[in-house]
Amino acid sequence: MSLKRVRVAAVIAGILLMITMPRLTAQQPCQVVFPTDSLSIPYMRSDTELNTDPHSRIWAKTASAWVSKDCTRTLGYPDLKTEVKGFWTDLHLYLLFICPYRTLNLFLPSQSGRDRDKLWDKDVVEMFLGDDWKNIRHYREFEIAPTGDWVDLAIDLNKESYGQTWNSGWQTQARIDEKAHLWYAAAKIPLKSVSSSAVKPGTRWRMNLYRIDGAGPDTQRRFLCWQPTCVVNHDPNHVPEAFGTLVFAGKP
Repeated sequence: MSLKRVRVAAVIAGILLMITMPRLTAQQPCQVVFPTDSLSIPYMRSDTELNTDPHSRIWAKTASAWVSKDCTRTLGYPDLKTEVKGFWTDLHLYLLFICPYRTLNLFLPSQSGRDRDKLWDKDVVEMFLGDDWKNIRHYREFEIAPTGDWVDLAIDLNKESYGQTWNSGWQTQARIDEKAHLWYAAAKIPLKSVSSSAVKPGTRWRMNLYRIDGAGPDTQRRFLCWQPTCVVNHDPNHVPEAFGTLVFAGKP
């Protein structure tokens, strides 16, 4: 091979390396940075009817978190960037997920009025909440699908228990806006379902927020975290040592 061809081959190889390096880097496991993320949500004086309209009055003065990062890898999903709005009252925690989507992966027909088993095998948003800072392996799990299907679970990792019969008494709503390629999920969670202690300004809970998106086996689906857990060959959601913090802000 001539020197000229060698130089051309080297240039081409260099260009290909530059193209593939970001992709390769993006597939590397992430690292949890401490302190982990926190979200401070405002207090509202009275409870209200739940809805999924982000422009309605109840969601006008909320705090927002964003779920767009892969749970495990240094990878983001900007087109799926999910906003989570939140506030609290004396009795409830309110959360609203606003989820752009590519296609939907659903259980059909929907099942209302009771837990939907294995809801996490389809498109879903998840809220993990715990008030115990000593036994961090004990917390509550709440899930909502675009169809309005839901499940709530009492998790105890020490006992490998998922508390399928536990009932939080929460309220949920969901809807799909096919024209805008958005789906919404709203939750009204009784504070007492997570904590036996009174919630007051300054109370801090352990929290993570998730979204599971896409069809196919888990290796092809997208697992998004508010606070990435960065585990490999392990369920990326149930990693309480990497949870963030929910802060209940003061009353005005």
